[in-house]
Amino acid sequence: MNNPEQRVLDKQTQHLLDAALAAQKNSYSPYSNFKVGAAILANDNTTYHGCNVENASYPLGQCAEAGAISSMVASGATKIEQVLIASPNNAFCPPCGGCRQKIKEFASESTLVHMATQDGQIKTVPFKDLLPLAFEL
Repeated sequence: MNNPEQRVLDKQTQHLLDAALAAQKNSYSPYSNFKVGAAILANDNTTYHGCNVENASYPLGQCAEAGAISSMVASGATKIEQVLIASPNNAFCPPCGGCRQKIKEFASESTLVHMATQDGQIKTVPFKDLLPLAFEL
């Protein structure tokens, strides 16, 4: 499961991919033109999605994962079961460092993180592989 490959997706992962790709189309990225979509399956069995939203002052932009997490929290869900990030090109787009920490707040070490490329490859890793020494209080 850790090797990138083109594969037939299970129904749940396909649903996350579809939601992330739909959100990706709404990305507001006039500065980088790097359109990212993300979708989260939460503990309430609902899918939440987000896209990156840029700002002329780059640090004030928001990543797709952060948008999906905000939507999840605003709806009252408290745990990320799976997350999928849709890349705008043929390279995998893992969460940035800040988003890894945001995901950590709501995920377990075994939460699956799927990364999808434009050409149909999917790489899946457990969250612990992305942030092995996470900051915790």
